[in-house]
Amino acid sequence: MPPWVHPSAIVDAGAEIGPDTRVWHFCHVMAGAVIGARCMLGQNCFVSSQAKLGNGVRVQNNVSLYDGVELEDDVFCGPSVVFTNVKHPRAFVSRREEYAATKICRGATLGANSTVLPGVTVGAYAMVGAGAVVTKDVAAFALVLGVPAVPVGWVSHAGERLDFAADGIATCPRSQRRYQVNEGALAELTAGAA
Repeated sequence: MPPWVHPSAIVDAGAEIGPDTRVWHFCHVMAGAVIGARCMLGQNCFVSSQAKLGNGVRVQNNVSLYDGVELEDDVFCGPSVVFTNVKHPRAFVSRREEYAATKICRGATLGANSTVLPGVTVGAYAMVGAGAVVTKDVAAFALVLGVPAVPVGWVSHAGERLDFAADGIATCPRSQRRYQVNEGALAELTAGAA
């Protein structure tokens, strides 16, 4: 299916929007923006000319994606997530050459009202809690909460918090996938591995 754009949204000529993507009320997608297939932009979202969204991305209401922000496949942004791209902004000082890239890796979730500072990478399938302020990189599968955000545990591919047994193995209650922490990183165990 071709992309669907609500009549109140503005999509500038030169923006790329993939098939089966939906752009809802009062959004603005600038020329040069790249949005993949099967994405959803909720009401009142903004996508800058140098922002990039992969396939299957869901961006809830009131999110602005500025130059340098990249959301890989299957990323979820809750309502009113905040991205910034300048570390030391001043209204009267041009900092365009200082925009810092921000990358949200495949399958990661950013909770409602969370803030991601410029130059940060959020790892694959990580989960940022609602209202958290991410000031440094987040490991893949890590659960981070607070201001500033700190790691408090691990989540599965399905987004379930993992509880580890005495043998150091956790099983996702939704998918039954098994995980273990090795050298500070979460690893999925293959069938029969321990």
